[in-house]
Amino acid sequence: MSGKVVVAENGQGRYQQAIVAGQHRLLADEPASMGGADAGPAPFDFIMAGLGACTSMTLRMYAERKGLALTGIRVELEHDKIEIDGQPRDRIRRTITLDGELSAEQRQRLLEIANKCPVHRALSNSIALDCELVA
Repeated sequence: MSGKVVVAENGQGRYQQAIVAGQHRLLADEPASMGGADAGPAPFDFIMAGLGACTSMTLRMYAERKGLALTGIRVELEHDKIEIDGQPRDRIRRTITLDGELSAEQRQRLLEIANKCPVHRALSNSIALDCELVA
């Protein structure tokens, strides 16, 4: 399970955020088109990166466990807005490339496994978000 992540303004730009996740230090920002300095990935980029990383890691774990000849994984993600039943919704399009000598059945099973990665499941369901103001 993931630990605590702390995000705070870093004072370096209009929207720049310093992110601390365990021993890792990251930077988030908005693109120039949104008034930021584009000094780091935008918030949705982090969501997509998390989904892509989880997808690839889940596929690698499964392939190793099953002894599949999976030699490479690439996950491309794009975010846009769509309308469903008259309501605006966010959509993430995920395209997975699998390298290796895999049968059609193995590829289909790997797609099913990709859709079971923990981040995919969390994003596909309603997430309970608790928020409190402490000061």
